[in-house]
Amino acid sequence: MTLSTASVLQPVGNPVAPEGDWLDALADGLSEHGWLSLDARPLLGDELLASLCEEVQILDRTDALRVAGIGRGLDKTRDRSVRRDKIAWLQGETAAQAGLFQVFETIRCGLNQQLFLGLKRFETHYATYHPGDFYRKHVDSFQGRASRVVSVVLYLNENWQQADGGELQVFNRDSEQEICGRVSPELGRLAVFMSEEIPHEVLPANRTRYSVACWFRQDEIPLPLSL
Repeated sequence: MTLSTASVLQPVGNPVAPEGDWLDALADGLSEHGWLSLDARPLLGDELLASLCEEVQILDRTDALRVAGIGRGLDKTRDRSVRRDKIAWLQGETAAQAGLFQVFETIRCGLNQQLFLGLKRFETHYATYHPGDFYRKHVDSFQGRASRVVSVVLYLNENWQQADGGELQVFNRDSEQEICGRVSPELGRLAVFMSEEIPHEVLPANRTRYSVACWFRQDEIPLPLSL
């Protein structure tokens, strides 16, 4: 089965704008704690989530995902002692991706309205962690770069159990040795955090684990997306 691009202008589902309590909770969590986790199923809808799950599983089965690297440009390396996931960058080329992009764009505008972050664009990819895969503790952006500002992870795993592992472990921004939360990668769960401030890691997974990672950025010119 291949992914069709024929429905680019017909996004899957009918995403709901994150207004009221949902957007308030998002803004409050970021401003007060630097991170939060919430159930995004009411925002995305079951149809869109199901389509995203199917799409990433097809990419995984057809070996369309590639080993992820660390850093960018000339500094990019592939160190499997630090990171073992595989990824595929998204361009909004399918109906599922178009629907997801609508959601991310609405979140971008909402965060700018609530927190005045000056977010101009986002970049996003699928990620797959096979059994035993992990990502050691890190932050998504270095201080002062004004590039990645807010990180979002959307999980695409049905019937995830505690024994399956693969949690996102979040550390205190003021004390990097203090664990302040763990997020189970269950279907529709969304983790959002400040890219420069919040150290985090992906604990080893015991079954295949799917997600979408997204970064909202303040810079205007996209860098070439590479693995």
